[in-house]
Amino acid sequence: MKKLHIATSPHMRDSISTQKVMLLVIAALLPSAVAAVVHFGWRALLLMVFCVVVSVACEGVCRQIMKREQTIKDGSAALTGLLLAMNLPVTLPLWEAALGCFIAIVIVKQLFGGLGQNFANPAITARVVLMVSLAPDMTHWILPKTAAGNAFSYDAVSSATPLVSGNASIQDLFWGSTGGCLGETCAAAILFGGLFLIFMGIISPVTPLAYLGTVAAATFIATGSVNEMFYQLMAGGLLLGAFFMATDYVTTPITAKGKLIFGIGCGLLTFLIRFYGSFPEGVSLAILLMNILTPYIDKFTMTHPFGAVSKKKEAK
Repeated sequence: MKKLHIATSPHMRDSISTQKVMLLVIAALLPSAVAAVVHFGWRALLLMVFCVVVSVACEGVCRQIMKREQTIKDGSAALTGLLLAMNLPVTLPLWEAALGCFIAIVIVKQLFGGLGQNFANPAITARVVLMVSLAPDMTHWILPKTAAGNAFSYDAVSSATPLVSGNASIQDLFWGSTGGCLGETCAAAILFGGLFLIFMGIISPVTPLAYLGTVAAATFIATGSVNEMFYQLMAGGLLLGAFFMATDYVTTPITAKGKLIFGIGCGLLTFLIRFYGSFPEGVSLAILLMNILTPYIDKFTMTHPFGAVSKKKEAK
């Protein structure tokens, strides 16, 4: 005789585990990781591996100190480390990268209770903190070794990002022959990974489409240029943010309507910061600000049981 499972809603069963989700997202980031190594050399690989190892170590030690069940095997810490590395310039000193890992894992994630309870995306928050506190190192860009005429010297060849200089071609942005963070230079690799996640059912296409569509529409309305519209879509961290960070299960809305509102909000904020703010890039700040609004978006868009009576009416 089979026993009935008695539990509160939602009554959902799925064969996919947290570990499998994290591993699939890491797999989707591998094309961007390979592109970063191709464009920026061994230092890119060192930075990515370093951030993953430090993030996993921070989580393991933190869980041990807090006397809680170990969670390093679920892959979330490794994913956070890889995502953070993707948001860093290849020349960043390792101790600063370690500081970012500590902020992401210990402060943003574990001190709020661990996976599923953090109020904001850990990698995004760490990047914003590093950007504000260590701006010179976080804005030191170099041209990739694949750029035409570049001898590839970390000390000698520096460059502004395409969002600052505005002189990269659409082709350069698509294949990654531009300066920038590890994970934001090759649009082709990011698109491949993002489409893989949608195809596998790991992320919903609603948020990325709303995010990218809003930036595209706002840019075209403001400039009237199709070329500038595509330039803004592929330059900076917009594609990386739209597919890999604005779709985070924990810090983004649950409902389809909420995801749509979240994506539109991220798009509008990114456009406003890029065109009218003091920062050339607005993706990280936009997603972080919308993370803070996620509980209110969920409250506004959540469906209510038919015939349910609110607590206020019950009190009366």
